[in-house]
Parts: sequence; structure tokens; C-alpha cells
Amino acid sequence: MICEIEDKSKVSKLFEGWQETLIYSCLQDVMGKVYVTDKEDPRSAFAFVGCFAFYAGEPDRELLEGKPEGFVIMVPQDEEWAKLLEECYPSAKRMTRYAFRKDNVFDTEFLEREVSRLPSAYELRQIDSEIYDKCLEDPVTRDFVSAFESKEKYLELGRGMVILKDGKIVSGASSYTRYKEGIEIEVETLEGERRKHLATAACAALILRCLGEGLYPSWDAQNMDSVRFAGKLGYVFDHEYIAYEVSPESRTH
Repeated sequence: MICEIEDKSKVSKLFEGWQETLIYSCLQDVMGKVYVTDKEDPRSAFAFVGCFAFYAGEPDRELLEGKPEGFVIMVPQDEEWAKLLEECYPSAKRMTRYAFRKDNVFDTEFLEREVSRLPSAYELRQIDSEIYDKCLEDPVTRDFVSAFESKEKYLELGRGMVILKDGKIVSGASSYTRYKEGIEIEVETLEGERRKHLATAACAALILRCLGEGLYPSWDAQNMDSVRFAGKLGYVFDHEYIAYEVSPESRTH
């Protein structure tokens, strides 16, 4: 039977060497959960936060078939997990994602210049209590805050910067998740407001804010556009990895 494990020390070795901040969030008990089939001597586990599930240890069909409800991005630790995942979810969409180094040294003067280039018709704001509520008004901006269990948790742990136009959020960068040493960045811009330097200004402002607080602004890319954008901001590419998009309607055999 699948159950949540409270003592993360029993599963930490299963994820050893996996440099993924969403896993850190779970193992550090900052946010997210870890599930196993054996609490006393777990040989397999998956860490789940936001819509991401990371599967580690010995491939376990029961853990895969017991995926969380809704749309999930499932990330296998190795090809054995991937093969079993494809057997369980033959309609899953296999995709390549792109990880970046966790020790980038940023050019703060460059980032400050990028923030200053924000067009005058737009306003840069931190995500506070008022802006948090605005984020929930649009599906495009909801992910800026939705992985946190409550408004209070986001305001305590989250960090975010948004761009407003006529009082409406049109772009922004925020902590999709938080771990002790930093955040994982989520960035989005409304369709009609793209290519106006908004996302660049928001990301630069968020990176500077994190650096000022001693937090690391981690980046993970789902496509090559995001890879190129990250490089512009000063991130250094590390490696590719495989993930699977599994829809709510997916069923096992």
C-alpha cells in the first residue's frame, strides 16, 4: 500500500546525487511529500510537489500506478523506471527537459540594467498579499503561487515579481517551489504582451531579490526557448533528462 513517509532520512539515499531542487523541497520538509510502499525499509519512493513526481530506487509498479490525481509530470531516475512507466502509461508523452547548474555566478550589473529597461507603461511589483490574490484570477498566473498550500505559506516562503499594466498582471517570475537554500523559478507572460522585455525584467528582478537574500534562483527548462532565455540571464546548461506528461485520463493496463 502506498503511504506518505514522514522520516525522510529513510529515503534520502534513494535520491542521492539527484540535483533537483523540487526533490530538495520534499526531503527538507519545506513543501511537497514523499511516498513509499514500505515505511520501515523503503527500496523505492517518489517525491511529489506541484505537478512533478520524481521516482527513485528500485522500479516499483505499485508506486507508478498510484500516481497523484490530475495532470502529473513524472520523472524517472533511470531507463528502468522509464520502461516500466511506459508500460503503465502507454499514452504518456515522453519529453526532454533541460537542467542548469546550481552554482551560477550572475552578473548583477547586467541584471540591474535589464530591470531598468522595463517600458514606462508597466509597473514592477513584488508578490504581496494583494498581488497574490490577483495571481489567482487568471489560469496563466495561478502557477506563480498555486504549489504552496496556502496564501500564508506563499507569503512566508515564496518570492515573486510581477509586471502590471493598468492594474492587471501581464507577466511575472515567481517561486514555483521553495527549498531551504533557494527557489525554483516559474515565469510566464500573457500572450499579447510577449516580446516586450517584460519576462526578462521580471526574472532579472527576481534573481536580484534572491541573491540579496542569500537564496539561489534555480532554473529548469521545458524547451529550447527557455534554455536560450536562461542563458541570456546568466544560467549555465548542465544536462538533459527525460520526463513524461501523464494526463488525468491516463489509465494503466
